Amino acid sequence: MGYKFINGGVTSPQGFTANGVCAGIKSSNTTKRDLAFIKCDTLCNAAAVFTKNLVKSDAILVTQKHLENGKAQGVIVNSGNANTCNADGYEKAEEMCQLASKAFGVNQDDIIVASTGVIGQVLPIEPVEKGIEMLKGNLSKEGGTNAAEAIMTTDTVKKEMAMEMVLGGKTVTIGGIAKGSGMIHINMGTMLSFVTTDAAVSSEMLKEALLEAVEDSYNMVSVDGDTSTNDTLAIMASGKAGNPEITEKNQDYREFVKGLTEAFKSLAKQLAADGEGATKLLVCSVNGAKTKKDAVLVAKSVICSSLLKAAMFGADANWGRVLCAIGYSGAQVDINKVYVAFKSPKGVIEVCKNGAGIDFDEDIAKEILLEKEINIIVGLEDGNAEAEAYGCDLTYDYVKINGDYRT
Repeated sequence: MGYKFINGGVTSPQGFTANGVCAGIKSSNTTKRDLAFIKCDTLCNAAAVFTKNLVKSDAILVTQKHLENGKAQGVIVNSGNANTCNADGYEKAEEMCQLASKAFGVNQDDIIVASTGVIGQVLPIEPVEKGIEMLKGNLSKEGGTNAAEAIMTTDTVKKEMAMEMVLGGKTVTIGGIAKGSGMIHINMGTMLSFVTTDAAVSSEMLKEALLEAVEDSYNMVSVDGDTSTNDTLAIMASGKAGNPEITEKNQDYREFVKGLTEAFKSLAKQLAADGEGATKLLVCSVNGAKTKKDAVLVAKSVICSSLLKAAMFGADANWGRVLCAIGYSGAQVDINKVYVAFKSPKGVIEVCKNGAGIDFDEDIAKEILLEKEINIIVGLEDGNAEAEAYGCDLTYDYVKINGDYRT
């Protein structure tokens, strides 16, 4: 059946509109957008997954409650303040939903709420209320890109995606936006992502598909090893594409999961490439592992290595750091079989075979590693399992950004 990426974002599927505005949550003297609303014109089947951090934003607790019935119709989200570790956090999150309910004619309990930004600062409700009034009557199909911009914090670019695929003889669309640049680590390291589809999928199957798709996409991203307190990935399905509703794990379900996984991978790579201070997207592709678990452990370990990330920033083909990360990954690996190569648009260079270094041209290696996207290829030569993880280089600017993030 296949799929294809198209221009668009979270409003591309049938039934969805959105917008984002500058409400003044980040600062009273900024023009940056910081409040967004995404709406479907009908009640949707919905599902979400959240951070595994024990410290959670109250917005997550409210959203979990609202999604207990597997239904949602809108998303209210702000940047500039995480609404985390606040005595009135739950009250403020519910108030955001109440204000949005009144403005957009959506049941309060059918609204997903999310926040991102500085932890431990009280969220002022006045700019939220002002921003919702600005959004009222101004949601549109073209507003999805404004919503993508409104959820940014230290992001340098907005992240959005849209794709089409065929299910049950009908063309269905998946669209989405994401934000995240720092405090991103595997275990729902998305920070925030909101995905929509016009596919007809039951709430139960939507949750199952979400859990499957996230494993090979968002859960394979790491920028800095820190798992956020606010990570939320939510999906709403309007059913307007008219395909036979997916209510069991049949062929249409499997095709939907494949498409959803590729959609998530697109956004995951955008997150990794825009890591705080990053100059390069790093992709670690592992093949030949005994089990999928081993492949995942190796890919994650390599992409999380601070030493390897620093070497990639300096375009240094220090393959020993790859072997080191494999060695402490916890995977069952015969280190004497390991193969390593570096690949970019400038070419491929092999640097290690059978766990030992081989002669290679350092100048060619440097030329390859100066590119904006580097693929670290690891062959374990011990099975058929494979995995892929996404990260970025570690630069001086990462420390600069996080040295004064709060102030």
